[in-house]
Amino acid sequence: MWSGSPTPQLVTEASGLRPGSALDAGSGEGADSIWLARRDWTVTAVDISSVALARAAGHAADDAATAQRNTWVHNELAGWAPPASAFDLASAQFMHWPGAERTAVYQRLAAAVAPGRTLLIVGHHPSDLATGARRPPAAGAAVHSRGNRRRAGSRRVGDLVCQARRRPAKDTEGSPVTVRDSVLRARRGTRSA
Repeated sequence: MWSGSPTPQLVTEASGLRPGSALDAGSGEGADSIWLARRDWTVTAVDISSVALARAAGHAADDAATAQRNTWVHNELAGWAPPASAFDLASAQFMHWPGAERTAVYQRLAAAVAPGRTLLIVGHHPSDLATGARRPPAAGAAVHSRGNRRRAGSRRVGDLVCQARRRPAKDTEGSPVTVRDSVLRARRGTRSA
């Protein structure tokens, strides 16, 4: 469902970054991509759903400058390799992959980050399963922050943030609960691994 709101951890982590080129992996209906473009980022938004991308382009069309800064790419992330060292920010927010596929995707995202620039991965923390919040049914969809770091390739990136952050949410009945997001913000090393 389109809220128009970017994910909270993207806002927290990217607000202080100097705008450049961004990769929004699993962009969905584009709230994160549009938020970045409105802050002068040039965004490549990739998603498997052509319907979500069409909606994203429609939302971005409300502002010509925002629309011009976004490129919408229909592709399956499991098999797509972004250009190496091409982005100042690669962001993956709440992508639900089984372990081996997630590792491959995260490693490709880390390789897509230019040396000295930022990788941001945010996912559901395993403790969320006990909150009653709506979560994907896929086994292994939740992960600890350190697990995200390991999957991204520990030699390629250095931690800036690696933690579980609490935030308010709603359970499946609409009652308030507290969930935790596994947040990894890392800087790619300036030497090849």
